[in-house]
Amino acid sequence: MQAPPRESMLDFVQQLPKAELHVHLEGTLEPEHIFSLAKRNGIELVYKTPEEVVAAYDFHDLPSFLSIYYAAMDVLRTEDDFYELAMHYFQRAAAQNVVYVEPFFDPQAHTSRGIAFDTVINGIARAQQDAAASLGVESNLIMCFLRDMSAESAAEHLEMAVGHLDKLIGVGLDSDEKDNPPSKFAEVFARARDLGLKLTMHCDVNQKDILEHIGECLDLIAVDRIDHGVNALQDDALCTEIARRGLGLTVCPVSNRFVVQNLTGNEIRDMLARGMKATINSDDPAYFRAYMNENLMALVEDADFTKDELMTLTRNAFEVSWMSDERKTDYLERLEQVQ
Repeated sequence: MQAPPRESMLDFVQQLPKAELHVHLEGTLEPEHIFSLAKRNGIELVYKTPEEVVAAYDFHDLPSFLSIYYAAMDVLRTEDDFYELAMHYFQRAAAQNVVYVEPFFDPQAHTSRGIAFDTVINGIARAQQDAAASLGVESNLIMCFLRDMSAESAAEHLEMAVGHLDKLIGVGLDSDEKDNPPSKFAEVFARARDLGLKLTMHCDVNQKDILEHIGECLDLIAVDRIDHGVNALQDDALCTEIARRGLGLTVCPVSNRFVVQNLTGNEIRDMLARGMKATINSDDPAYFRAYMNENLMALVEDADFTKDELMTLTRNAFEVSWMSDERKTDYLERLEQVQ
């Protein structure tokens, strides 16, 4: 059977109401916005134009990406800056028919620069409220800990968040994974669980000791979801257990193509064949130059994904999200109306 033309698939992807479960708000900071914030906050940039910023995006692994990623955040200073950061993302998401998001933010990357925790979370929360009201984009916020910082720092930031639990749905773990296993943060995540928060952790692609890290996520931390998690395919027992628990895997194809030089389309298809709840996400779309629709279209163009496969991936995202069952039912009914 001949594949549908690109225009037909692009229209189908646009029509799909989508949920995004793996997007770092700091990773949605577009070059033009970096310059406008730098001007407003009186910050001198190394680069002269937004085009020079994009030209510097030469990522070949996780550390090379993170070095640029953290440097760019310095322009974020005020509550309005964080409001704009989140609101600009929600506007782009709405334009691609993303209707529900569970975005990440990294408070330690800002408090370590002298920015108050309240400044960060209040700006984001205000944008969430406005995006729901004006754009129809619903969201629930996930606070991530930086795994290359100490467990004590993570614990301190969790306590900072106690007064803001009404703004959070879960906690996550990101940044440089090398020699920073999930077990390092076991006590912090147990405390978060006791506070009623959901748990997820990054298991980035092709990292040192990655199979051990995935195992710790399952057996020690008892996560509710795994971010990335592609390497689980190297161990049949891990795959079986992830499928048995119905855990979501938030895969980011274009990000993978930058960081590990592989879109991981075959791996995503293998996950689906094994009954694993793979989902598609944009990760850090301003840096990888691809939001949700571009990630889905990359699977179409580079790995020949079909409408049925895209529908399954999209359905998975709503099913493994942390919204209420009632809201899931509403969104899934909308999804099934797409032809």
